[in-house]
Amino acid sequence: MTELRDIRFAETDLEALAGAAGAVAVLVPAEGTMGPGARRLNRLTKGAVKRALDSEAFEKLGAGEAMALAWPVGMAADVALVVKLPRRPSVTEARKAGAALAKAAGSKELTVVVDGTKRVAQMGLGIALRGYAFTARKSKAEDPLGAATLMVKSVEEAEGAFAAVKAVAEGVAFTRDLTSEPANVLGTVEFANRLEALRDLGLEVEVLDEDKLEDLGMGALLGVGMGSAMPSKVVVMRWKGAEGAPLALIGKGVVFDTGGISLKPAAGMEDMTMDMGGAGVVSGVMKTLALRKAKAHVVGMVGLVENMPSDRAQRPGDIVTSMKGDTIEVINTDAEGRLVLADVLWHAQESEKPAAIVDLATLTGACIIALGHENAAVFSNDDAFAGDFLKAAEAEGEGAWRMPMGKAYDDMLKSQKADMKNIGGRPAGSITAAQFLRRFVKEGTPWIHLDIAGVAQVSADTALAPKGATGWGVMSLDRLVRDKFETE
Repeated sequence: MTELRDIRFAETDLEALAGAAGAVAVLVPAEGTMGPGARRLNRLTKGAVKRALDSEAFEKLGAGEAMALAWPVGMAADVALVVKLPRRPSVTEARKAGAALAKAAGSKELTVVVDGTKRVAQMGLGIALRGYAFTARKSKAEDPLGAATLMVKSVEEAEGAFAAVKAVAEGVAFTRDLTSEPANVLGTVEFANRLEALRDLGLEVEVLDEDKLEDLGMGALLGVGMGSAMPSKVVVMRWKGAEGAPLALIGKGVVFDTGGISLKPAAGMEDMTMDMGGAGVVSGVMKTLALRKAKAHVVGMVGLVENMPSDRAQRPGDIVTSMKGDTIEVINTDAEGRLVLADVLWHAQESEKPAAIVDLATLTGACIIALGHENAAVFSNDDAFAGDFLKAAEAEGEGAWRMPMGKAYDDMLKSQKADMKNIGGRPAGSITAAQFLRRFVKEGTPWIHLDIAGVAQVSADTALAPKGATGWGVMSLDRLVRDKFETE
């Protein structure tokens, strides 16, 4: 796994700033009032901090943004950073400040004088997440990340607050690593192996191989993987931190998607290494829950397949039988993720009897057309459950937008030859995909489908991530568990 920046806490020692290496930072509110740390830094830099605070550039900074003073006179540091931040910042502002510090510091050591500002743990989360870089497949080692030391009044209090936050950061990093890996490294076998390693954290992990999937009747899932030499698998991860019916998290794990016989265009196909993003998020959430010993009962299930064209591959026009027993006419083999999820959804309900279900998938390009890369699409059969998730996503700053469902969309899936088609045509493509999945959710079971096609991997930096895999969803789902499924 990618090693995140080491976040440390130390008692405030302003005399140590002169000799601190790398980057040294202070926090200043919008009105420019200097606390002890800023005053000390100003003296060391012969008034440079005061000049910066009086400048138009500082005035234009937003909350959580940083100004850099390169090669400050009178200090060993390479750069002094002034961050505009209220004494009582919001969660978003504190994380943004941490991310700005991580970006400005690069791989250098970082020392931050907190001066009593609240939400120190959230600032640490921003530092950890924005400093992430996937370098596992590079032949030359990158410079190791220097530690980040946050000077605080109470080390014990800060360390306690950061412990649970660190678990979230490690879960996000695990998701990013999985999503970033190429398919020749992270095939279905290796993916399952990495999840089996989570047993060391206390998770119960069960791997269902193809023979077992055939016994269960997972004809929809197995049909997707027929064209690949990689064996299809389902991995079940159980975290039983409480009694009662579990929350089930279901993830699409297509380790590479060529589209099958309905072959995708060559341009951009290399991005389909991220088509297992839903399974990656589920894996990251389960790791987070185990690391922080969540007092909740949660089961994660991921369907791992590869969608390839070959003489054995599923064809357009084939009719497969799902585990539920419903038959599906495969109109387009590139609409494969819903076939995988259909069987895993049904198995989760049959074997685990969950209290509620959330499934995640990089499912449709139509979702990107509708919402771009700012929001995941949220579909649900339960208004209260959907509201709980949207509240959690808003609290964590992860964009999510609820989309409509209804009979007219469902009717677009009618087939003359089978119980349903796997696509409903070009109009409302993300909605008809959700309607397809809803057919595999039992009546009375609260369910959310998250189409994360636009947010799992992006081509530009975000507030908390460099371009590439984002880990979107780990923080929101962890928050949902905390708020609604965790016992006291």
